[in-house]
Amino acid sequence: MPRRERYLWVCRNQRPPDHPKGSCGAGGSHEILDALKAGVARRGLRHRVRICESGCLDLCWTGPAIAVMPDHVFYGRVRATDVPEILDALEAGRLVDRLVLPPEAFDEPARSGG
Repeated sequence: MPRRERYLWVCRNQRPPDHPKGSCGAGGSHEILDALKAGVARRGLRHRVRICESGCLDLCWTGPAIAVMPDHVFYGRVRATDVPEILDALEAGRLVDRLVLPPEAFDEPARSGG
């Protein structure tokens, strides 16, 4: 198998529903991962793109999160409704700019309540 142009690592970390950090799994990342894999196959992109599952990407407060490599960017607050746009961007060899997390998004917000 050739090296792919892009690898998307979809966080599937699942925490208990009452956990204060939340989790990408609770935000729908399982469905996002499945839809991306199916879309890549349906569009014939398997030789260009690889969709991978990941454990925690340490961006829980922006989840569901996806690492996009080799671009070294992260998508955040991804929803299942974003999958067609992500697939279109993969086909075109570009990023979905509105989903790219800015540098300040990497700072974990302070939690109240101790």
